[in-house]
Amino acid sequence: MALSLGLTNLILFFVAGFLLYYHSATFRYYFKVCFLNGWMLGMSLAVLPVVALRGRDVANMRVLRLVMLPVKYILGIQIRVQGATNLNLKGPYVVVANHQGNVDFLGMFQILPERCTLIAKKELFYLFTIGIACWLSGFLLVDCKKAVDSIISVAADTMVHENLRMWVFLEGPRNSPSAMLPFKDGVFHLAVKAQVPVIPVVMSSYQHFLKEKTKRFTSGKVTIRVLPPVNTEGLGPADVLELTEHVQKMMRFNFDEISGEVESKLGNEPESAKE
Repeated sequence: MALSLGLTNLILFFVAGFLLYYHSATFRYYFKVCFLNGWMLGMSLAVLPVVALRGRDVANMRVLRLVMLPVKYILGIQIRVQGATNLNLKGPYVVVANHQGNVDFLGMFQILPERCTLIAKKELFYLFTIGIACWLSGFLLVDCKKAVDSIISVAADTMVHENLRMWVFLEGPRNSPSAMLPFKDGVFHLAVKAQVPVIPVVMSSYQHFLKEKTKRFTSGKVTIRVLPPVNTEGLGPADVLELTEHVQKMMRFNFDEISGEVESKLGNEPESAKE
C-alpha cells in the first residue's frame, strides 16, 4: 500500500512538473537555469576520474567539451558559427569573447580550438568538482589581488613554452544584456607581452530567448562570429590602450550586426516556432 502510494505521488510529481514546464514561463526559466548549472556540476563529477588519470593537462578540455556539447540540444539552443577558419592559426594566441552568462560556455565549447584553455579567477577552484575539473583541464586560475604585471608575465611564459591558446571573457562576471561593457586591458597586455595574435569572438545577444529580468528562457538561436586575428608583433605596453579600443570597436559593431540579424530572422518566423 505504501509503495503504491509513493509511486502515485512520484507520477503526480512528474506530471505536475511537465505541466508547469509547458504552461509557466517562470518555472521553465528556473528549470533551465538549474538544469544548466546542475549539468555542469554533475558532469564535472562524472569526468573527474577520467581527467584525474591524465593529471593536469590542457588535453582534458576535450573531455569537458564532449560532455558539454549535448546541452544546447536539451535547452533548445541553435548555434551558428561564422568565420571558424580564423581559429586555424598555428602556435599560441589569445581568444577574447564577450560575456553574457553561463550560456556562453555552450558557444565556447562549440568552437574551442585545440590546446585552448581559459583564464579565470582562482575562486573557481573552490566550486566543488567543477573547480577541480577545470584546474585539471589546464585553466589558468589567477589571483586578482596579486600584481597584474606578475600575472601577465606568468601567463605569457606559459602560453609560449607550452604552445597554448588562452580564452578570456572580457567583461568580468557578466555583460549587459543588450550592450558590451568596457573591456579590461589585462588580456591585451598579455597578448602584447607574449607577442601573439588576438582573435575576437562575438556571440549575439540572448535577449530574444533569455531574459533574467522577466524570467524568460525559451528555445533560441545564437550566432558566433570569429573575427580575423589582430596582430600584436612589434607592439609594446604603450600600444595596449589603442589595441583595446580597436578590438572593442570591432566587437561592438559585430555584436550589434549579428544580434540584429538574429532578431530579423526570428521576426519572420511564426510565433509557435519561437517557443
